[in-house]
Amino acid sequence: MADVDILESLHKILVLETQKGFKDTAVIGGLDAFLSGHLDQQQSWNDARIRRAIQELWRREGSYKALDAAQREHRVQTLLSMVVTGVESAVSGSANSPATDGHLSPDETTSQPTTPPTPSRTGTELRGRPVTVLRGISTRTAESLSKLGVATLTDFLYLLPRRYLDYTQARRVGQLEIDREQTAVGSVARIRLTMFGGRRGTEAYLIDDTGSIRLVWFNQPWVAKNLASHPSIVVSGRVSYFRNQKQMESPEWEPLEKAGIHTGRLVPVYPLTRGLSSRQMRRWMTEALQLGSAELTEYLPEDILSRNHLMPLSESVHEAHFPTDMERATRARQRLTFDELLALQLGLLMTRQRWQRSQPGIPLSPDDSMLREYLANLPYHLTSPQQRALKEIMADIAQPVAMSRLLQGDVGSGKTVVALAALLMAVASGLQGALMAPTEVLAEQHYRTFESLLKHEDSPVDEPLDGGTPTRDNPILQVNISGQRIVTLALLTGSLSATNRRRVHAGLSTGEIDIVVGTQALVQSTTEFKQLGLAVVDEQHRFGVMQRGGLRQKGFNPHVLAMTATPIPRSLALTVYGDLDLSVIDSLPPGRQEIVTSVISSRQMDRLYRFLRSQVQEGRQAYIICPLINESEKLESAAAKEQFDYLHQSVFPDLRLGLLHGALHPRDKDKVMRSFRDGAIDILVSTTVIEVGVDVPNATVMVILGAERFGLSQLHQLRGRVGRGAHKSNCVVVSDSESPDARKRLRILESTNNGFELADYDMKMRGPGDFLGTNQSGLPQLQVATLTDLSMLETARKEAQHLISDERFDTEPRYVAVRERVNRLWSSNVEWS
Repeated sequence: MADVDILESLHKILVLETQKGFKDTAVIGGLDAFLSGHLDQQQSWNDARIRRAIQELWRREGSYKALDAAQREHRVQTLLSMVVTGVESAVSGSANSPATDGHLSPDETTSQPTTPPTPSRTGTELRGRPVTVLRGISTRTAESLSKLGVATLTDFLYLLPRRYLDYTQARRVGQLEIDREQTAVGSVARIRLTMFGGRRGTEAYLIDDTGSIRLVWFNQPWVAKNLASHPSIVVSGRVSYFRNQKQMESPEWEPLEKAGIHTGRLVPVYPLTRGLSSRQMRRWMTEALQLGSAELTEYLPEDILSRNHLMPLSESVHEAHFPTDMERATRARQRLTFDELLALQLGLLMTRQRWQRSQPGIPLSPDDSMLREYLANLPYHLTSPQQRALKEIMADIAQPVAMSRLLQGDVGSGKTVVALAALLMAVASGLQGALMAPTEVLAEQHYRTFESLLKHEDSPVDEPLDGGTPTRDNPILQVNISGQRIVTLALLTGSLSATNRRRVHAGLSTGEIDIVVGTQALVQSTTEFKQLGLAVVDEQHRFGVMQRGGLRQKGFNPHVLAMTATPIPRSLALTVYGDLDLSVIDSLPPGRQEIVTSVISSRQMDRLYRFLRSQVQEGRQAYIICPLINESEKLESAAAKEQFDYLHQSVFPDLRLGLLHGALHPRDKDKVMRSFRDGAIDILVSTTVIEVGVDVPNATVMVILGAERFGLSQLHQLRGRVGRGAHKSNCVVVSDSESPDARKRLRILESTNNGFELADYDMKMRGPGDFLGTNQSGLPQLQVATLTDLSMLETARKEAQHLISDERFDTEPRYVAVRERVNRLWSSNVEWS
């Protein structure tokens, strides 16, 4: 009965939505998207009355997303009543029982109980069972387990061992070796209670025909009583010497007739917290595996299992906890890693698919003469990676679904040239294009760059519509790119005067403006486009998930191209940007300046200051970046101010110094950056706010103080602020750290300018979480998998794409358990916007 599966899934989502406070975060894409994907599938509902009742509820009261908290709570309670009634009737066979008019109205259901159905014990029900169903786990013990992320039986089953102790080979007592963990079998003798440092414990001896070994258990007097009733035992532990005699301290032991859980095998070692012991955990896990058999029912299609040589689910969980050998333990973890990465990838792909299905995209089929003219007028040829990226973008925008692509390239790799080519294709198709930048200064830079790239040497028109300079004071510019075709550019930022904002808004709404460059002002409610075809977003790392709503609310579903100069390893790009397709520009254009990087200590600062002065005397400019202080932007800004005062008063009193930090008002930041860009500042003292900044071709020196506090990728981004002009550039990193890891990282920075090599190394050293920062990743917490396993990640993504391409994935009963896995991973960890 297909509707039982649908209703059980919906019931779980509604319960979770209640627990999360009616924030519309219980399912990826929200409740509206979930239901819209199912209500149209009439064949999946055995009871048409429930489907019609839900449709009527949405028609009469509007979308769930538009409701306030109180209204959402009422809607969820109404739905819970419908769902419970529906499941009970479907299971009992009374789904088609007579009704007054054959229709179950929402009002008729509100008095029904909201308890979950209990016709039979199912995997769905079992997943919600608390861990206290295991014998010996009290409420207090459950609180200890919660610190390990364990609340339910399912959580406990997926709490995998950190490592294994290999006790598979039992040895004779006389053969036991010092400083190795081993297993021995023998008779127990001379059992007694004794004192160890003022506390009672147990002492005994294990004896066989080759010798004896002393066994001691500190602070465990009860062991003596237990040993007394078992003449022969198996012990496992590390062997040491004590007063010229071999001994084991607090070894694991079992009666010989019951050996198998704690000794004589690969013994699991679990993560622990206060109040838990390894022995307890192994005993509870044994019971959990017996009790949780329904939870471990296979849910992956057979073709996925066979294609990837995956161990069955139940077998993999058993082998992960109590493996037969290390080979099977490895295979078990591979299966569980695959499951987690598959759910991760499906969540990302489902998000994108639901967005794309919400409105049809606009396929662009332009006359490519404008593109050919633009490329021909460039003073250089596109590199092979640029050509590849442009080809991928052109293929996307020709489709009837909206493009959702990330263009990733190192600093100076030529992403803007490719992005402008894509925007021109929107214009050539009779639509508009937009580029959104994170700061006003960067938006102005893109505006001037676009003008420069589009200029045609015979252009009769290349000026602002009202004369003057093409800046905030005159933000609309016409450029002739082919001798015949004129493209109208515009700038839209918060600093425009009210008059100029009205001019730009009017030009966008009438279609007079072809391409607009701006900041967040582009997605404000006052900005309306005649027909936006392509939106490019620069350095907005999560625009694909977080920002598209602003454009969608305008009634458009434009193609979206996100750009980032932050080198990210491919494994992370497939996850952090997993809802986007990926294009990579992985080489720099010919002629790009090589930046010479040097690592020095603070003892060499006087020499560095002389070098900076010489560069300024030659007409160059420099950056000095203050140490990173993670705890507080306020402290970081204060440190920058202190450094500025010292340099200004004691080192460079005759030079023009500027100060930039996060505590400044955005307009003040822009003012400082403009002054530096225009040559009014010789040395800019700054925090990392310039990491993503404007081009200042005259800046040739980047000094980074306290460099050991930065990640490699961030150091590389800061280094990329120089080397943008014709002059030789230097990056000097200053560190007094004695840490071998820090020194190794800085030497690697010194040895290569390849951002992707640095990013791979950085992630391996620091791990994905530290590499991204917890607030940047937006990813659920993984229990088994790691994002450094690129091979398994790509396999999981390939299978996720295969599943998502099946039109039956959202509706067919055989995929219900797969979808539940996805919801379980994402809903418990991430609030989707």
